[in-house]
Amino acid sequence: MTRGNARELAVHLIYGRDFTGEEPEQVISTRLDKEYYEKLKAENEVYTDRPSRSQLRYIDTVVAGIANREAELNAEIAKFSIGWDVSRISRLTRCIMQLAIFEILYVEDVPTGVAVSEAVRLAKKYDGDDTGSFVNGILGAFARSLPPVSEEEK
Repeated sequence: MTRGNARELAVHLIYGRDFTGEEPEQVISTRLDKEYYEKLKAENEVYTDRPSRSQLRYIDTVVAGIANREAELNAEIAKFSIGWDVSRISRLTRCIMQLAIFEILYVEDVPTGVAVSEAVRLAKKYDGDDTGSFVNGILGAFARSLPPVSEEEK
């Protein structure tokens, strides 16, 4: 499984949690249960391979982090989605943007450009090209609003 697949799997978990309200640990253990996971192979190629330990750490970090910072992440989305109420943005698109913003702010080994381009890729895959452009606009504005990273911080 690639990091891109782990990111897509994380979006599925974040999205599922948005519906169920389950604790992050519960949604992860339920959805990554071997038997349950096997059944999902036929529905989506992302479930072909199981995540490695490092990918599981990434998934745990982002799913729990987004659950704990949901209000903050939604506030960032709202700030840059001018003319759109966050509640009008599809749940899946909102989850994709939450993940990208969380990665940019809190996951050190994910460059900003990668977080944005992966979010656009996922938005296009699941919600279409127009949604990809919408996500790119919001995340691009968010990224430009951040202070520049110094050489010491890189």
